[in-house]
Parts: sequence; structure tokens; C-alpha cells
Amino acid sequence: MQAFFSDHFVLPLPPGHRFPMEKYARLRERVAGELPHVELAEAMSVDDVMLGRVHSREYVARVSTGQLDPNAQRTIGFPWSPQMVERSRRSAGATVSACRAALTDGVAANLAGGTHHAHADRGEGFCVFNDAAVAARTMQAELGPGTRVAIIDLDVHQGNGTAAIFEHDPSVFTLSLHGEHNYPFHKVRGDLDVALPDGCGDDDYLVALGHALTDLFAQFAPTLVIYLAGADPLANDRLGRLALTHDGLLARDRRVLTACAERGLPVAIAMAGGYGRDIGQTVAAHFATIRLASQFQRAVRRGYRAPADGVLV
Repeated sequence: MQAFFSDHFVLPLPPGHRFPMEKYARLRERVAGELPHVELAEAMSVDDVMLGRVHSREYVARVSTGQLDPNAQRTIGFPWSPQMVERSRRSAGATVSACRAALTDGVAANLAGGTHHAHADRGEGFCVFNDAAVAARTMQAELGPGTRVAIIDLDVHQGNGTAAIFEHDPSVFTLSLHGEHNYPFHKVRGDLDVALPDGCGDDDYLVALGHALTDLFAQFAPTLVIYLAGADPLANDRLGRLALTHDGLLARDRRVLTACAERGLPVAIAMAGGYGRDIGQTVAAHFATIRLASQFQRAVRRGYRAPADGVLV
């Protein structure tokens, strides 16, 4: 399986900043050391043409030239820097590359990404450019008319930017399973939104996910799936408010990958959020997602179709 990384481009954040920048390098190092079947590659940088399919020309120019005003930087949550620009371009590039690889290999991953709060004309919530939206539009440009993309967003926070970008576009389906009372506090209606109560645990989450996947594939027949596999539904995540265990999170990933494998759909995975009080627990959750994805990818390449219970044999 191919996986793309951008962690060499580190944002110069002030001491005590709550964004866990180090998790990306730690994830890549663990993948490199423990998953020999995963082929790592540095992410490309998307150009203005790719970004312009999603984001306004004015916004891309303000980001690229350092003309974001202080309020815009506060809304994003990062101070502007050249590193912020390059990393944001490469994080989007990693999801584009993962989509291209998934079309060939069945499953591929971005070891970052999931920047689903970025709107067409602004960033917010630690998101500058919307990598899933840029990747979806790039695939549609490369594959041609009729390309349909499903974005399955299982970060604990609703993908308001993604929903807004594709609000009137029937060629992209947005599914979000998220905390009802969590950020963003003004939700943007997507194609299928499932709001979960605080403290939701494994059983209730998986039941809700099962219904949501059934509804998605009953309503929409995608060419490609982009899966945001957030680690922030875990119990004790600082920004999460749900109560999934590591086993529950892995069962979630298995449900999504099984649903796609049964339908022969290529899947590009992005890591999305994860803000554990113990960063090692967040890295462990992301690593488990990549390990499972690599198992599915090898099975799919052998022509295997996962059974309904999602157990690989």
C-alpha cells in the first residue's frame, strides 16, 4: 500500500500550542519501522490550478503571500508562516496522490490531511486548504465527467467546510458522523449528517455508522471514496467528547473498508483529527488504521472481497 507524508514541513508554533504537530512524524516513523508492506513517499505540493477548483483565487493569494489578517489567522488557529503554506499545499497533495494510488491499488493513505473545516474562501479549525475537496475536484478533472466521489467523514467534528463546498453538487456526497455538541457550533448541512450525543460509546456508534453506510450506498453510487479516519472519537481525546475505545475505532475502520471492498470501490484515507492527552494513544490509533488498511489493500489486490462481518482471512 502506498502512503504519503508531509511531516517534514513543520509549522513554527508557539510553545504550548494545542495542535499535536509531532504526531505526524511519529506516525510515519512507526509505519516505516513496523509495516514493511507500506510504501512511503513524500507528498507533492498542489498548485494554484488544483486549489482554484475549490478555493477562491483571492483566498489562495492571501494565504500564499502572507496577507491573512490577524483575525483570519486566529480563525485558522495557526500564525502565518511560509511553512504553513507549504505544508498545507503538501497535505492536500498527499490526498490527491492517495486517490490516484487507490484507483490503481484499491487502498492508499495520506498520513495527515482531513482538513475539513476549510471553506472555499477561508480556513478555520486548524484547516487552511480542504484536502478532500481538492482531491475530489482533481479526480473529477482527471477522470472526466461522471466521476462521483463519496467523502466519509468520521472525524469527531462535523466537516462544515466540505459540506459547504459541495452543498449544491450532486456529484459529491458528504457523510459526517460527529459529536452533536462539539465544534463547529454552527453546522453546515451535508448530504447525510449523523449527530451523536456526548459520551457515545462503541456499540451505539457502530450501530449509527452501519445505518449511515447503508443510507449512503442506497442513495449514491461513487467512483471513489475519500475516508477521513479521525482518531478524536476516542475516549479522553481533549477535543472529542465521545467515548470510543481503540477496539471500537478499529471496528469503525473495518466497517468502512469492508463496505467499500464489497462494492469494489477504491478508498483514499486521510488521518484527520486526534488530540489525545497522551499523544502516543493518538498515534497508536492512526497506526492501527494504516495497518488495517494495508491488510485490506493486499487482500483487495488478490481479488478478495471481504465478507459482511469484515473479518479478513
